[in-house]
Amino acid sequence: MNADLESRLLRLQVAGRLPSIVGARVLDGRIVDQAGVGADPETAYRIGSITKTLTAVLVLQLRDAGRLSLADPVGSHLPGTPYGEVSIADLLGHTGGLQSEPAGPWWERSEGGSFADLQAVNDGTGAVAAPGSWFHYSNLGYALLGEVVARAHGTSWWSTVEDRLLSPLGMERTTYAPVTPHAQGYSVEHFTGRLTPEPLTDTGGMAPAGQAWSTLADLARWSRVLAGRCPDVLAPGTAAEMATERQGSGYGLGLRLVQVAGRPWCGHTGSMPGFLASLFVDPERADATVVLSNATTGLACETVPTALLSQPAPAAPSSPWQPTTELPSEAVGAVGLWFWGNTAIEHRWHDGGLEQRPLQGGGQGSRFEVQGGRLVGVRGYHRGEVLTVHPTHLECATFIHTRVPYDPAAPIPGR
Repeated sequence: MNADLESRLLRLQVAGRLPSIVGARVLDGRIVDQAGVGADPETAYRIGSITKTLTAVLVLQLRDAGRLSLADPVGSHLPGTPYGEVSIADLLGHTGGLQSEPAGPWWERSEGGSFADLQAVNDGTGAVAAPGSWFHYSNLGYALLGEVVARAHGTSWWSTVEDRLLSPLGMERTTYAPVTPHAQGYSVEHFTGRLTPEPLTDTGGMAPAGQAWSTLADLARWSRVLAGRCPDVLAPGTAAEMATERQGSGYGLGLRLVQVAGRPWCGHTGSMPGFLASLFVDPERADATVVLSNATTGLACETVPTALLSQPAPAAPSSPWQPTTELPSEAVGAVGLWFWGNTAIEHRWHDGGLEQRPLQGGGQGSRFEVQGGRLVGVRGYHRGEVLTVHPTHLECATFIHTRVPYDPAAPIPGR
């Protein structure tokens, strides 16, 4: 493993409280160096909305083959579908005015049904704007695009992904469902640092928006397609078209656009319950970065290229963040949201200690650790002081914290 890359990933892991993170720096589809914190770089992760880049490339292949126009209303390919007047281009670029999520249960955490089921509960009344008005990210729009692809090829969306993209590129570890070795997705409890397993769902009709799983090596190969280096899969001119910004949105046709050291990069971020992902490439040089993690939140995926490539390298922590396996009894009543007067303060168990952090900027926090059965301040204003947990409040050196803001007319607890 590369020490510099591992150090940068460690910094992201600690800052984001990520159970694991793997990353790679890539040149023209080839991994130059890779590393992992808490997992082997060969591990598969759910890639969330990076899946949309697969769907978008399949749509552009159809356009290049003369089988559709980007100006076509989607209803001309999906008769009777809601939002049938929205153009293919507007769906690709999230300017179709569709709502962000489909009606019904939260699709990312629910077992999905067929496209027909999805269509039945989305009648078009959820629109937030007229087609072409402005950028509004829509997962639902990519379900429609996936169905366009499926009907055009007379098979399922995923079978088309395998036949048209994965097989030609040798992306054998990119799959619809998890294949061992793969990461388990987690959310991190905010106040305790404990891990909660997230569900692994088959999203059904919504799959073209975020279902796929992949690895660093496979996404490195995919970066060549987005850079226009795989003409047998996608024409270079079409790749450049995908990376052209629309309406000042920071988005092209299926691709997010970012600036890295003053240069334009393209790619996508990914988020599904328990997973975060980032893939970006410099289209001119074919330099790319890939990062995968198994937490619901904690990583600003669009900033990953800068985090992995910036000079000089930022200082890294000395050790990884460790999730909480057991909350000490002394801290059970202390974690959560508290108020000092009207000032909100969080008490979060973090790396073996209780962190006291004002939610409004400008204040100094303190850290307490269990010593002799008591919570004793080890850093900050309350260093050396004891934090006492009462049934209704906390007290430290006459500072009283309550679960609700103080009522000036009420007596102060403990006084």
